[in-house]
Amino acid sequence: MSVKWNALRPLVVAGLFVVALPAASARPDPAALDMCGMAPSFFEDFADFRVASRDLRGVNWTAHTPWNGDFGDARFADPGPGGPFSVSGGTLHITARKGRDGRWQSGLIAAADGTGRGHGVRYGYFEARMRMPAGPGTWPAFWLGAQRPASDKRPSLELDVIEYYGKFTDGYHVSYHLWTGNKATESHTGSIITVPRESLVREFHDYGLKITPRTIGYYFDRRLVWQTATPKEHVYDMYPIVNLALGSGYPIDQTPDPSVLDVKYVHVFRLDTAAHCG
Repeated sequence: MSVKWNALRPLVVAGLFVVALPAASARPDPAALDMCGMAPSFFEDFADFRVASRDLRGVNWTAHTPWNGDFGDARFADPGPGGPFSVSGGTLHITARKGRDGRWQSGLIAAADGTGRGHGVRYGYFEARMRMPAGPGTWPAFWLGAQRPASDKRPSLELDVIEYYGKFTDGYHVSYHLWTGNKATESHTGSIITVPRESLVREFHDYGLKITPRTIGYYFDRRLVWQTATPKEHVYDMYPIVNLALGSGYPIDQTPDPSVLDVKYVHVFRLDTAAHCG
């Protein structure tokens, strides 16, 4: 997850959040999510949540980024007693808290590891249902990484379905990053999606992303809020990542201790590109 897009926040005047209104006719709603051709690929509903430190064998998640690129002002901790992960009532709780030494720890789950193993698809729909933590300094996210061995250095995508900065309660970021290893050919863009103030903290919402051979669409409660073209460099399966980071340029001295990100599910659907959709 990149912090570069956050620096552009003051330059963005408004997002593209669309309020759903009753249909005035039988015509299709162009903002509504179309699931034609989609089939379930990876469903995590936290009934049997399994996470390991870095090896995906026998579990669904690892607790660190596959490329050893952890980030933020809290250490992403391994699972275990006193760790950041707990499940109750079918909901995963990722908790950031300050230890006795004054240092923060928090949690990240990635559905891939450094060998290239993972639960990803190249084209499809990714969705997480989450409730954001309250307070400044919190930096939760649901995003997608390219499923590949750590040694593979070809261009790849990072797609941030939601980056939420707790200091700003009336919106969240969606971002697109094409990483090439050459700043002259990289591409970074996105938007701020405006929402009613405090609504992402008070309630669960669905955050989704649909990748097709032509477009990449970002969804809020299954309605399109931003879209960009699929680049020719997109050659990898993409896998989901959920984390509660802290910081990203915002002081954490006022961050609530503890802070909790609640996650109801993470679902991945594979797109059959040969499906005949109207």
